[in-house]
Amino acid sequence: MSLTTQTIDTEKITPMMQQYLELKRQWPDCILFFRLGDFYELFFEDAVTASRELELTLTGRDCGLEERAPMCGVPYHAVDSYIHRMINRGYKIAICDQVEDPALAKGIVKRDVIRVITPGTITDPAILDERRNNYILAIYKLNRYYGLAACDLTTGPFEATALITGATSAKLLDEIVRYAPSEILVMDAFREDPLYSVLTEKYNIVLTTRPDSNFSLEAVEKWLEPLEGQQPLWSQAAAAILIYLVETQRVKPSHIKPVQPYSLDGFMNLDPIARRNLEITETIRDQNRKGSLLWAIDRSVTALGSRLLRRWIEQPLLNCSDIRQRQDAVAAFKEQFMRRQELRECLHGIHDLERLGSKLTMGQANGRDLVALRQTLGKLPAVRSHLDGVGESWLAELAGRIDDLPELTGLLERALVDDPPVSVKEGGLIRAGFDEQIDHLREAATNGQQWILDLEKSEREKTGIKSLKISYNRVFGYTLDVTKANLAQVPEHYQRRQTLANSERFVTAELKEMEDTILSAQQKLVAREYDVFVMLRETAADRIRDLQQTAQALATLDVLAALAELADREQYCRPEVDLSDQLRIRQGRHPVIERVLPAGEFVPNDLAMDMNAARLMILTGPNMAGKSTYMRQVALIVLLAQCGSFVPAAEAHIGLVDRIFTRIGASDDLAGGASTFMVEMNEVAQILQHATPRSLLVLDEIGRGTSTYDGLSIAWSVIEHVADRDNLGCRTLFATHYHELTDLAPKMPGVFNSHVAVSEEGGRVNFLHQIRSGSCDDSYGIEVARLAGVPAAVVTRAQDILLQLEQEMGPRQKLKVRRNARPMDGQIDLFSASQALKNTDGIIEQLSELDIHKLTPLDALNLLHDLHQRASRGKRSLT
Repeated sequence: MSLTTQTIDTEKITPMMQQYLELKRQWPDCILFFRLGDFYELFFEDAVTASRELELTLTGRDCGLEERAPMCGVPYHAVDSYIHRMINRGYKIAICDQVEDPALAKGIVKRDVIRVITPGTITDPAILDERRNNYILAIYKLNRYYGLAACDLTTGPFEATALITGATSAKLLDEIVRYAPSEILVMDAFREDPLYSVLTEKYNIVLTTRPDSNFSLEAVEKWLEPLEGQQPLWSQAAAAILIYLVETQRVKPSHIKPVQPYSLDGFMNLDPIARRNLEITETIRDQNRKGSLLWAIDRSVTALGSRLLRRWIEQPLLNCSDIRQRQDAVAAFKEQFMRRQELRECLHGIHDLERLGSKLTMGQANGRDLVALRQTLGKLPAVRSHLDGVGESWLAELAGRIDDLPELTGLLERALVDDPPVSVKEGGLIRAGFDEQIDHLREAATNGQQWILDLEKSEREKTGIKSLKISYNRVFGYTLDVTKANLAQVPEHYQRRQTLANSERFVTAELKEMEDTILSAQQKLVAREYDVFVMLRETAADRIRDLQQTAQALATLDVLAALAELADREQYCRPEVDLSDQLRIRQGRHPVIERVLPAGEFVPNDLAMDMNAARLMILTGPNMAGKSTYMRQVALIVLLAQCGSFVPAAEAHIGLVDRIFTRIGASDDLAGGASTFMVEMNEVAQILQHATPRSLLVLDEIGRGTSTYDGLSIAWSVIEHVADRDNLGCRTLFATHYHELTDLAPKMPGVFNSHVAVSEEGGRVNFLHQIRSGSCDDSYGIEVARLAGVPAAVVTRAQDILLQLEQEMGPRQKLKVRRNARPMDGQIDLFSASQALKNTDGIIEQLSELDIHKLTPLDALNLLHDLHQRASRGKRSLT
């Protein structure tokens, strides 16, 4: 395509195209939808892009140049679906509309961009998931430190924090992943930050570069409320968001709340790996909500509550008092079944007040939105009545925050019809009797319609044409329609206006005169109804802070009642959460797997840990026996407890956990050039660098991605480091197939063995899914292969080989642990490195120089015997 909006000489093109180019050059990074009559048209490079992405036919339009402008278009009434598809592909859309009445325009109708839609500024509920926020973030970087601001345009929260300690880049990524934003605003210099490629390539987040001036202190002074003292780092990020929202929405979004600073110290830290491995809000396999922790526990009945519950489980608390406040409210609802059920039934009809509020203040709410608001406000007295005498202080306080706004409710009840149309510019919105002018205009329009019916009847009788009818369309107005079979009966004073395939359309002087009267009344009626509707919308928007306070109270009540419903239905217990070092769970269950299995099939298990005598569990047992399930179960119970929820157990005592780290499973990072083992070691490094004595570690199969001795050495060393109170000493679940590691339990303080029990009957293994004390020396790998469907012949052959290997190699040797002789180093040695090298160097050298293609079978057997003897001597010297 040779014509582009940046190269065209505007003096040579048509006036309409000049208008288009002027707007397009103001929004060069957007796809411009340009309203022309009943269509939104796209031109030049935008047309080429849209035709490809939306599968539209690419045509052309004369633009005053020799070459026609590439063009495609979509009907105005269907534009939303096309915009959705473009947004989902990461494009930004600028919507250009007519901003004056074409009938009153002199020359080209005035047009302007009325709104810009980007991934982070979507407000259309048809695109958004009502159960989650749509956040836009901004990052301001100063040297090694970051300021972060987050806002949801559709609901109004505005939060910010500064990351000013330690490894801020990792903490920043943790927060970004928690918010899961659709878009992030950055300065141009951020492109050089290592996080830039991580966010765009790994997390597929749209990063929008903004002018540095948007992040300046001058911007802070202009856009934010005055702040005392030195401006915090987050203020410059917050200013950038406000500027962007005004620029894209073309109006100041007054529903956005004042910035709420927060500290990371108030919440449990969950890094992206832990969030993923624990499947907190989505599954690992297909990133679906179904199958996640959130899916398993969400019993909320409103969109408000569902979003708040998501926030709670993504930000578990670290303050025991705050946790107990939530627990007390959940317990009160749990104990009062009828009150809870009546409240939940009442809440079920509550509309999304937060998103209704945002539509009100941005002038996007239609008649149906105001009816939804009226219905919600009408339910609030009943909500409050269900909380009368509740007896729990926080619930009583929440009830007091609910304002049913009776004056607004009454106004909307008197003014709006029960079932208004979607459009607010075609009439049919206002009740009869509310506005005297509307009533007069409506009567005139209605009488005109009756006159049309009377005229139609009269003309049929005069002409004898029984099929004659009067119709209306926007091009020709009112016409008398006569079929071709009756054209001979048409009177001479009928004036032909249009010929169709099977009929012709006529007008008369009398019909045209009445048409002017009717249409004038109808146009005035529609205009007056729109003016009254705008007044109603603005009146409601003026109460936005009251609506937001009520919405927050309703969301909290919904979550607390939902958690009580969960606890009651699923027999969850109230955990004791304190600052002790305990981690004790009796009859604990996995909240997700329990829900998927038939009732009663899940096998519960216990755990007893602290930070002294039992701080690191070495867990052994076969694959598929339930080790990973058990460890995830423990982590999820801790997480739920610190959210203020009851937990799936008969009893639980949780000493506060500041972070949960997980190392479960791994896969190659091909794009990043990292192998499975490198990914695993990166995760281990992150854990060891950032864990504290109050952290909970869930480590599964450390060291399995390399050779046996390397892997065993790494696993051994990690256990030493984690279990040593001088290094870390935190509560840890460590699953392994290196059965040699179980020898550490009696020799290392705080380390103890557990295993997943199995039973063997008739040569078959039964997985009992029970966690028992002590170690397990068999992985039952061949039995797992049989259960997985490996052909019987292969399984039988594997059993023969295993038996042969066991006879040749003998039973597993116990690891001989001993203290290193170095006085300043108290670590336990797995083996002497120097002696190992001395005994194995010759073997390795001989193998490396060997040409296996020249070996006869007999030579190979003799060589193998020789190497075996030498290796056996080396092994004896190690022990």
